[in-house]
Amino acid sequence: MGQESLTATERGVTALVAYALERGLIGKSDVTYAANGMFDALRYEPSGSYVPKQEVGHFMAHAEKPPLEEILGALLDDATARGVIDGGIASRDLLDTRLMGVVTPRPSDVVREFRERLRTSPARATDYLYKLSLDSDYIRSYRIARDRKWTVNTRYGNLEITINLSKPEKDPKAIAAALEKKGDTDLYPRCQLCRENEGYAGRLDHPARETIRLMPLRLAGGERWYLQYSPYVYYNEHCIVLSEHHVPMKIDRTTFVRLLDFVDQFPHYMLGSNADLPIVGGSILTHEHYQGGRHTFPMERASLRERVVFSGFEEVEAGIVNWPMSVIRLNAAKPTPLVKLADKILAAWRTYSDPSVGVLAETDGVPHNTITPIARRRGKRYELDLVLRNNRTTDEHPLGIFHPHEELHHIKKENIGLIEVMGLAVLPARLLGEMQRLERAILTGEDPAQIPEISKHAPWCAEVLERHPQYKPEHVADLDEDEVEQLSHVIQEEIGQVFAQVLEDCAVFADNLEGRRAFARFIDSVQ
Repeated sequence: MGQESLTATERGVTALVAYALERGLIGKSDVTYAANGMFDALRYEPSGSYVPKQEVGHFMAHAEKPPLEEILGALLDDATARGVIDGGIASRDLLDTRLMGVVTPRPSDVVREFRERLRTSPARATDYLYKLSLDSDYIRSYRIARDRKWTVNTRYGNLEITINLSKPEKDPKAIAAALEKKGDTDLYPRCQLCRENEGYAGRLDHPARETIRLMPLRLAGGERWYLQYSPYVYYNEHCIVLSEHHVPMKIDRTTFVRLLDFVDQFPHYMLGSNADLPIVGGSILTHEHYQGGRHTFPMERASLRERVVFSGFEEVEAGIVNWPMSVIRLNAAKPTPLVKLADKILAAWRTYSDPSVGVLAETDGVPHNTITPIARRRGKRYELDLVLRNNRTTDEHPLGIFHPHEELHHIKKENIGLIEVMGLAVLPARLLGEMQRLERAILTGEDPAQIPEISKHAPWCAEVLERHPQYKPEHVADLDEDEVEQLSHVIQEEIGQVFAQVLEDCAVFADNLEGRRAFARFIDSVQ
């Protein structure tokens, strides 16, 4: 038939089926089936002269292969023009996921392949699943590529900073749909982590998940859990390990068993848990889950500030980590003593109070103390980092005493969860435009306090200019080309230093003489 005589829809479907065939998502016998599934999703009836196998073969042999983003974008534009979708972000994401779902292997096939590879190498198994997540567009790599990332050297070593631009903002229709269902406690799936998401077509207020694949795991002596990847990939091979059951987050002895059991099965991955209390926990506290991946976080690279010996646990190497937050590191040849000691530390911390540094275990029966735990392998040894957390609030600090303080909210106001605890800042997308506007204001000598969209940054900007006086209004006219270009790096460096302060604010025992003495008192209480 020839590509020039095909309609836009037919060209798009041909290209997408060819992409799936080339990536190994489907076999040659699946071509016609896949094309028909896509035409159905697009509500399009192809012409009688269209032969899927013939057109796909011709395309693969002769046509220049466009990137996946371009193929999907053309199909979505065509669907919008034909009135199939309204063209909003949510409706486009629902449709392109449905299209990719047509060519994503069935869960049973993926599980079988994963387990087959797992027999020879855990890394081979995760490599397969991660590549599938990329090829199926479950992880939209072209969006991830837009994220801004850099590192900043601080007194605690290099911290990692990212401004996340890959997670799309909800459009007004999605927000309206969410408001309508606000009081509905019987939603399906109950949350975005529930097992029932696999294959779910989505709705305006809930992402489509036809392309997600979950791998069954057994943890803690037989509990059913599932491994999947995060679609937003905040770091390399960012995975999520979720419970089969929709139950709230809970940190206890079994948590340590599960984390160490996982890194025993997948020694090339780390795994950690958000805390189980508001303010110091993650964004989803209603479904028990952990986060891991193939990434060395800054906290893992941090050395011990001092060593500690816990009586009765001499086989465990322990110490306080040189880190802005309050971290106890445990390392042993076997998991069992780590679990026992971690459980003892958690039990002591749950009921521990030290009013001299603002730590109270509870207020009117409401608990404040918990732990953010992280497990990893160090060669043949097992390691646990226990980050002490407290979510107490006061009139002075209504969002939390051990939370980013108000003067830092212009950069980071949100909860500090597992990922940031380990030294990777996930900053809001709004910050990119604000920093660009702030740079322009500095270079033109404008007063940021008089510019509404960046006025909240004005006090911080004044501090930055004191440290870099060449950028003060009276000097900007004398800047050379290199200094102008360097300003964005100066801003990035200063943002990194703010993130270090954010983590310091979250420390229950400050990294000063008073805080170190208080930390020592808690260690003594464990003994």
